[in-house]
Amino acid sequence: MKFWRRHKHEFSADETAEPLPVAPEKKMRYSREDDILLARYFFEKPEGTSDKIFQNFGRLFHQNGYLLVPGFLDTNETEALLGRAKQLLDEFSLDDHPLTKFTTSDKDHVGDDYFLNSADKIRYFLEEDAVDENGKLTRDKSKAVNKIGHALHELDPIFRKVTLENEKLRRLVRDLKFHREPVALQSMVITKQTHIGGQVPEHNDSTFLYTDPPSALGFWIALEKCTPANGALSFLPGSHLTSPITKRFVRLPEGGTGFEELIPPEVELPLHTGKYVLEACNPGDLVLIHGSVLPVPCIKSKVA
Repeated sequence: MKFWRRHKHEFSADETAEPLPVAPEKKMRYSREDDILLARYFFEKPEGTSDKIFQNFGRLFHQNGYLLVPGFLDTNETEALLGRAKQLLDEFSLDDHPLTKFTTSDKDHVGDDYFLNSADKIRYFLEEDAVDENGKLTRDKSKAVNKIGHALHELDPIFRKVTLENEKLRRLVRDLKFHREPVALQSMVITKQTHIGGQVPEHNDSTFLYTDPPSALGFWIALEKCTPANGALSFLPGSHLTSPITKRFVRLPEGGTGFEELIPPEVELPLHTGKYVLEACNPGDLVLIHGSVLPVPCIKSKVA
């Protein structure tokens, strides 16, 4: 493999080795840094991988904007996460909770202090219809929570073990070559309760985790089986290449949150073509999600 042959000396050379001849000048499709990154991958590659697997892996993600990785977590890891998520729901106390509801509409997106100051905490956000006009829950608390976030990967040992401390996950990020210096911004457990909650509209994650150019990358792990009848995700393949980010989620000067338009309303946007593809998942499967691709979740129950 040319990347390995070309740069093998950079990993195994010693001070007594003779210098290699200067490479002839030529027009290259890759930079020297790209070659070294690929050489490092194959130098450290896990047993059983191959050039073809790696190339198809990266090609599919960049072509479609998402990638299903079956069995990314084993049964023990998946059951540990699911068990811990259920334990967190059991431990959830309403005594000092502001009853913050997670809403997704443009006009009334969640934006109170409890939400905005949750980046370094583990907090609970309720479904839209989980609280009645008297401030009382309409169902058991374990069925009223929309999601738990946003610092599980930092603060909870079980979630940290399979995220920040997971060498397989770090290797996966390196293999994609999507970031040179990736940073984990947030993590959450999404419960997707049955018979409650607002419908999530067609959207892309880069609207909420905005950078220019777009760089958000989601790691979505199924903790329960996700089927067409049980909350599987659908994606519009290639939409990350054709769907511009039209707005971004911002804090408003007067408080709360809103959306800043990035493209004037009068500008005609390209029509979405193609068909959404539903990706059923088993517990432990991972779906990599480009921040600009268009996903649509089903509305029935799952935990992820």
